[in-house]
Amino acid sequence: MKKILGAVIGSDVHVAGVLNFLNLAEDEGFETVYLGGRVSIRELVSGILKHDPDIVAISYRLGTEPLKKLLDELVEEIEKHKIKDKEFIFGGTMETAGIARKYPIFSRIFDGSEGSEGVVAYLKGFKESKDKEIPPQTLPERVEYMKPHPLIRHHIGLPSLTDTVKEIEKLADSSLLDIISIAPDQNCQQFFFEPEKIDPRQDGAGGAPIRSIEDFKKLYEASRRGNYPLVRCYAGTRHLVSFSKILKETLNNAWATIPIFWYSELDRRSDRPLLEAIKENLEAIKWNAENGVPVEINDAHQWELRYAHDSLAVAVTYIAAYVAKHLGVKHYVQQYMIDNPPGMSPKMDIAKLLAKKELVESLEDNNFKVYRMIRTGLLSFPADPNAAKGQLAATMFYASSIEPHIIHVAAYCEALYRATSKEIIESVKIVKRACALARRGMPDPTEDPEIMTRVKILKEEALEIVEAIKALGHSDEPLLDPETLYKAVETGILDAPALRGMSVAKGVVNTRIVEGACVVVDETGKIMKEKERLEGLKW
Repeated sequence: MKKILGAVIGSDVHVAGVLNFLNLAEDEGFETVYLGGRVSIRELVSGILKHDPDIVAISYRLGTEPLKKLLDELVEEIEKHKIKDKEFIFGGTMETAGIARKYPIFSRIFDGSEGSEGVVAYLKGFKESKDKEIPPQTLPERVEYMKPHPLIRHHIGLPSLTDTVKEIEKLADSSLLDIISIAPDQNCQQFFFEPEKIDPRQDGAGGAPIRSIEDFKKLYEASRRGNYPLVRCYAGTRHLVSFSKILKETLNNAWATIPIFWYSELDRRSDRPLLEAIKENLEAIKWNAENGVPVEINDAHQWELRYAHDSLAVAVTYIAAYVAKHLGVKHYVQQYMIDNPPGMSPKMDIAKLLAKKELVESLEDNNFKVYRMIRTGLLSFPADPNAAKGQLAATMFYASSIEPHIIHVAAYCEALYRATSKEIIESVKIVKRACALARRGMPDPTEDPEIMTRVKILKEEALEIVEAIKALGHSDEPLLDPETLYKAVETGILDAPALRGMSVAKGVVNTRIVEGACVVVDETGKIMKEKERLEGLKW
């Protein structure tokens, strides 16, 4: 068993930080020795010689000049007593940590911004360093490795490939992210396999201008440092199977995100006819399943971003998970986008989360594992950066009630400009703090009658939508049949207001946020029940 010795040096009596560190170390299986506060350098060295620890953890918060003198003395004592093979780490304030960084005896400096997750990641890494050079590189293993803390994910894709590489290096070195998502530009997503169709005037629009397999390899290589985060990439909007193969080969794609209905004439992110897109998308989901790549199907929040009502969002969430399971996906990532569409109340948002979660996780068995992932809704961010930080913290705080395995952080600046490592790291720290507070104990939403009444309604109405779609088909598995799924859009069973007049969808449904929930309303503004809406459609 590895041993850690902890002490607060000099005249400092602020011992809470060291005690918290040692408690975390004990939880990770370390033996700990606590020397206390106001420990002189001679007492510290004496303790090191007596207890022979693997790690020496010291803390100091009282000022820079006194700390310099203490650390100069410590260096002298280490040399005098020929202390070797010990890892010295330091914890303090931003101010004192800045001084400690000038002393090469320290292998790690904690300034309070890392959160408990950062500390645990360090402890795990030290403990396993002799047996394992890097943390696990598959999603299921990484989730287990970081328990009880969720994995942290963010995306990066700047207009310059060179800048994107540099920012990935910074993010990996920070050790704050477990997953880096590569965001390619639209030219890459649509025309990677048809470069003659690329419009160079659109290079860098929406992401990094990736043009070759070597570009993907450069991005992956940039992540091979720090905590060696998992890497994944957005799917292409054409040639999805070929794109999936490249992502697996070059990035060890942590998981594939593939829609059922989108990247088609439905949203115009490609020119694929909807029926053709559904067929190709299902083929890509199946390819990733057969090749051991976890899958996320992101249809629900695509509908919600176009102001689809809550019951439809719950129905599509269930259909996506059903499709994934029956196409052979073993590890399924279920993303829950919070405050989407914007204006949801936390209560009604949680109710929608729970309804989705209950239906999706009813499909779990030994061959189908669901990983919950939360993120703040893109459209909900205010343009003011300080207000956006509040939105980010608040939504991730209450969404933590479903105990996510993954937190997809969206930087607070998303409504203003693309995030660099600076804004990403700031946003990750905001979210980590909010979620750490939530883990201390949240009110149980299942005990709230208003929430649970809404959950019941959403589940019932979602299943009415599912049954209506099944009734369109003639196969044994209508939810897996592209023709049936296409008809679900064509007939208006699946519909959203923002699709009006611009796509193959009917676009006839009207929705509003009423008392914090997104509901269907008629021409007079009266709320319609789902059965009434479905009966009004003609097919």
